[in-house]
Amino acid sequence: MRAHRSSIGLVLAALAAAGLVASGAMAQTVDRLYVMDCGHNAASDQSRWSPGVNVGKPIELSDNCYLIRHGVDWLLWDTGYPDAVAEKPLVTPVGTATRAKTLAAQLAEAGVKPADIRFVAVSHTHGDHVGNVDMFPQSTVLIQKAEVDWAFAPDKKPPFIIERPIRKLEGDLDVFGDGSVTIIATPGHTPGHQSLLVHLAKTGWLVLSGDAAHFKDNWDNRRVASMNTSAEQTQASFKRIADLLAEKKAQLWINHDKPQSLSQKHAPAFYD
Repeated sequence: MRAHRSSIGLVLAALAAAGLVASGAMAQTVDRLYVMDCGHNAASDQSRWSPGVNVGKPIELSDNCYLIRHGVDWLLWDTGYPDAVAEKPLVTPVGTATRAKTLAAQLAEAGVKPADIRFVAVSHTHGDHVGNVDMFPQSTVLIQKAEVDWAFAPDKKPPFIIERPIRKLEGDLDVFGDGSVTIIATPGHTPGHQSLLVHLAKTGWLVLSGDAAHFKDNWDNRRVASMNTSAEQTQASFKRIADLLAEKKAQLWINHDKPQSLSQKHAPAFYD
């Protein structure tokens, strides 16, 4: 019996070395995480995101994307404003959107081609998060079914081409099957909003919170942005994120919080 178990162990070890067995417990962390500059919004009225607070006061918002390497696989979390905004700023009643660098250029700096990206996971379908999804026609989009049903309703302009590899989720997803990257359903900002829990060997646990809260002051005060589709779901998602932060002793990375973004390393530097 002992010899039989030993031979099984040798076979499994050989298969794992050949990449034919899922790494399971051996791959509890991702290898790298790059913070990418995916735009900037010079917004005219902070109270759009903090109702009744700082009415008419302008605010500068960052817009980050995150590139994650897991073994031979790459996952891109959000895609930011369209790369075309780098050449022509987008002026709207909300504010002026700009891009200092294109997503394509930042991927190239990291030595990654669009075809290398296995998964494009989007927090939600607002234009400052899905502006470049169509740059990745071969990648599988990971998105909540509730978000697809809402964003691709017949009366709306589709945020990206839907005829593509896509996985419509109904709740959480352990993306690589080893707990290193988990999509967390956090509806409220939109019906299918989601956040990302990431585990890095040196940096530790991170929650990439999408637009669950737009900046730290709103998070600290649990404010619900005026455009959110459900205040009740938003508050439930706040609690879920807070519980995760406590459980994992995780850092909260708020996508649009410019002071936090400025304090972070940006690509081609990375976190490991």
